[in-house]
Amino acid sequence: MKKLHYIIIILFMSLTSCKKVIDLYPESNLNTGTFYSNDAEVKAGLTGCYNGLQAPMSREWQFTELRSDNSYMGSTGSTNSFNRDLSDLDEFIPATTNDGLYQYWLDTYYNIRNCNIVLQKLGVNYDPASGTISLSNIDIPISDVNRKQYAGEALFIRAYHFFNLVRLYGGVFLVHTPISPTESKAMNRSSVADIYKFIVADLSTAATYMNNLKFSQILPANKGRATSWAAKALLGKVYLTQNKKAEAIPVLQDVATNSGYGLQTAGYANVFSTTNELNSEILFAVSYKAGGLGLGSPFGNTFGPLGSSADVINGSGSGWNTPTSSIDSFYTGADTRKAVSIAKYKPGTPQEVVYVKKYLTPVVITFDGESDWPIIRYADVLLMLAEAQGNTGTSVGYISQIRVRAGLGSIAGAFATVAEFEKELVDQRRAEFAFENQRWFDLLRYKTTLTTIDPLQILKAHFAYEYAAHYITYTAPTPTLAFLQGNVTNDKLLLPIPQHEIDTNTQLVIAQNPGYN
Repeated sequence: MKKLHYIIIILFMSLTSCKKVIDLYPESNLNTGTFYSNDAEVKAGLTGCYNGLQAPMSREWQFTELRSDNSYMGSTGSTNSFNRDLSDLDEFIPATTNDGLYQYWLDTYYNIRNCNIVLQKLGVNYDPASGTISLSNIDIPISDVNRKQYAGEALFIRAYHFFNLVRLYGGVFLVHTPISPTESKAMNRSSVADIYKFIVADLSTAATYMNNLKFSQILPANKGRATSWAAKALLGKVYLTQNKKAEAIPVLQDVATNSGYGLQTAGYANVFSTTNELNSEILFAVSYKAGGLGLGSPFGNTFGPLGSSADVINGSGSGWNTPTSSIDSFYTGADTRKAVSIAKYKPGTPQEVVYVKKYLTPVVITFDGESDWPIIRYADVLLMLAEAQGNTGTSVGYISQIRVRAGLGSIAGAFATVAEFEKELVDQRRAEFAFENQRWFDLLRYKTTLTTIDPLQILKAHFAYEYAAHYITYTAPTPTLAFLQGNVTNDKLLLPIPQHEIDTNTQLVIAQNPGYN
């Protein structure tokens, strides 16, 4: 059995973080064959799966926000290799050797392995032929309730990872059991359809295995763990992404009606307040904990304005994920979401810089913030229901709930045309989920779920809108507008498969995605 390098040695923190599903863990050489012998050890391994969400999240914005019309690369004149990689992603010309996309791939598959080991120890099996999950006998002394709860949580995390992979890279390697490096080289890419069948199986099973307590019934110690409601909400998004609206509607309605979750009516800022973490709007989030534990959020410093010293955040900012001028001007004056999502450094001066504020909280140590990253919120459930149901009075009512919370007026009844409805839906999703890694995935989904929205045209219009003030300042070489818009093709909506995966496989020929050399 391969040695395990991520076994958790629990350090129970006596801080308010007891409700967060993250723990400090050093590397260990404990053997997987001997460690998972009781309930506590399985739970510790599962905690490693939660911790493992942080590494891919640190880069995910590069492939979602940066490639959308929400943000662009701020340091346009930099020749630093990391900044150049970001610029290439921003311009839709990522190299197959782009280090960021490979590291994201590795981090994601590493945590999939974490989940697979936990699931194997719990006797969880996936049958690719039937697309079903079953349980086999195990020797671990664990109650059936806990066994299914832990399995459901690991299935949820695994499904979340594969959902991101299939949307970013297309068909990927469907790894549902722990495998050796030799075994991995005998595995080729699976089809997009097979990946989605797998994701649906994971989430459907997770929804039946995990607790379905209403939000108010969840014990503080268990907040932050995946629940049946989180699995159903994500399953609804998976169905919607496949344009299976009839399947999406009932699971999303179940969450909206029966989960006990709801909008934070005290205001949009309350959703993200570090004094109100894991609130009734957060169905699932990647948790972070400040305090020098190696578990803090890096995004305050990552997204803070470059050269701001300690004016904005201790240790200054890196200036990455810079909000575009279009989103800066997108919000109306009454919209309370703008002040939460973005801010300006040195406003009204030639040095004015717009930056992402949503994850910015005071830090003592750089890259060690407290803010969690929402994965799926109750507001998302409402707007997905509107998207699935189309231009009806009920759908507009869901949109109105979001508008009213944002300080905007409600809308009475259905819109006069489908185009008006879809524009309002798209606008509200952009404003509501700015810089939460949703915009890119939304644009991809709109290709099939909406009839009057063309994502390619939105992205081409983005380049036209930002060109004179931003993209013309890129160096080595300066792109033309025609070049940027020409890069926006259906092929380039997918990232390339990391070249390392192709070059190092001596047993199989791994196909690269179309449009990449």
